[in-house]
Amino acid sequence: MQTILGSTGTIGTLLAGELRKYTDKIRLVSRSPRRVNNTDELMSLDLTLPAAIDRAVKGSDVVYLVVGFDYNIKVWESQWPTLMKNTIDACIKYNARLVFFDNVYSYDESEIPHMTEESRINPPSRKGEIRRDINEMLLSSVREGKLNALIARCADFYGADSNTSIPYQVIVRNLVAGKSASWFIRSDVCHSFTYAPDAARATALLGNTPDAFGHVWHLPTDSSRITVAEFTDLVAAELKEKAHIRIIPMFIVRMMGIFNPLMKEMSEMMYQYDRDYFFDSSKFVKRFGIKPTPYKDGIREMCRTLSNIEKRPAA
Repeated sequence: MQTILGSTGTIGTLLAGELRKYTDKIRLVSRSPRRVNNTDELMSLDLTLPAAIDRAVKGSDVVYLVVGFDYNIKVWESQWPTLMKNTIDACIKYNARLVFFDNVYSYDESEIPHMTEESRINPPSRKGEIRRDINEMLLSSVREGKLNALIARCADFYGADSNTSIPYQVIVRNLVAGKSASWFIRSDVCHSFTYAPDAARATALLGNTPDAFGHVWHLPTDSSRITVAEFTDLVAAELKEKAHIRIIPMFIVRMMGIFNPLMKEMSEMMYQYDRDYFFDSSKFVKRFGIKPTPYKDGIREMCRTLSNIEKRPAA
């Protein structure tokens, strides 16, 4: 049995489809799980409760933690440490391997221009501190020999179903609606974007590769140093829309944060937008010989899917 905790999000849904290559025993767990494969087992549970985690993990060989909480520091502070502890405890109890789907928030801001699995952990944000702490919780259990686990890290991701991601919200969605794209601080710096189907495919592969456990892995991401402006141009060309980016400077981000809760939460993350942001996944590529989808191909596939959706107003 392979179990996905947080199965209704972008990665959870894609991951469920990828796991079908390895097993027909897949358990999808969330408040309102939706079947992806005909044989999926659905569990409707509140994963903030220890008893729910215990029930979800029981009988599992591999557990994928891909939960996404609301983008709110108070929610993260109250929910993430408890969720990670309960998941680790349940995996130890039932001898299940754990795959944690992570982001890059725990890295030192000086590492953002070229991030690898060896980059220094020293987060400059409160959200990053939480990610650092839950990562250490997992890794310390691995070092102590209590837990068999791995961390799969992803850059900002994009794709047709990635409607909660930053690139989708401020670039893709606006262009689909015939409006100007938006971005923060600078569009002339490189910014890595992971194609969501690649992330799911690689996460499933890692979870079914015994010697991948005990390590941190960067999920496969095109190594081209594409700028935000170039990424936007590719999306606009595929959608046959005018490519124009409206830059949101830092002082506007702060002003918007007074009235907009999401922008208030984004303010502390702006260090990821004022410089190059390069996500190096060469460790994964060398180990598995699987190359990530090139930006042009991923964007084309994303836009082909979106072209079947009636254009809707941007937020």
